[in-house]
Amino acid sequence: MSNFETIAANPTSIFALIGVLILIFFVLYIRKMKFTTKILVHISMMLALAIILNAIRIYHFPQGGSVTPGGMIPLLLISFRYGAGVGTLTGFLFGLMNLIQDPFIVHPVQVLFDYPLPFMSMGIAGLGIFAGRKFLGTIAAFLGRFVFHFMSGIIFFANYAPPEMSPAYYSLTVNGMMVGAEVVICLIILKVLPLERILAAMK
Repeated sequence: MSNFETIAANPTSIFALIGVLILIFFVLYIRKMKFTTKILVHISMMLALAIILNAIRIYHFPQGGSVTPGGMIPLLLISFRYGAGVGTLTGFLFGLMNLIQDPFIVHPVQVLFDYPLPFMSMGIAGLGIFAGRKFLGTIAAFLGRFVFHFMSGIIFFANYAPPEMSPAYYSLTVNGMMVGAEVVICLIILKVLPLERILAAMK
């Protein structure tokens, strides 16, 4: 069996490779960024607010993950204000804090796909293509988060699926409900918030 066939036969190896490549790209990108005191203060403030909001759980899933009253709003705001780079960094830091707050660990690679990587996806909302289309950016960010949780569910939580349900369908159902509820709550809050005034105040 060739090396490629060996890797392909072990999905965990593929996931590990994907996760490591994303983190390497992230580190290389972050090294080129310049951080002012104001940016660091805003990152700290939004991290603290996100941690507080995520501690208030509307529903907590048995295998980890929660529905919160807009826990991702601070990460979205920092992404809207400073762009995808700072948003991704804030999401990464939040993922590490979330791992400390609410750990559910079954495999080292699963930690990557359920903690840092999904929340780094919140930076997608700050991409230039979503300038002026913040709702669309928010949906794209949550879609990115869902993809990581979904892949983790298929590989690492397949044994939690009922016998009559495929791991893919189980992961789609559980993570779809969690991420779907979160995105709906965040969209409602963003609609109510004086968003432009908040972003202007951050400037």
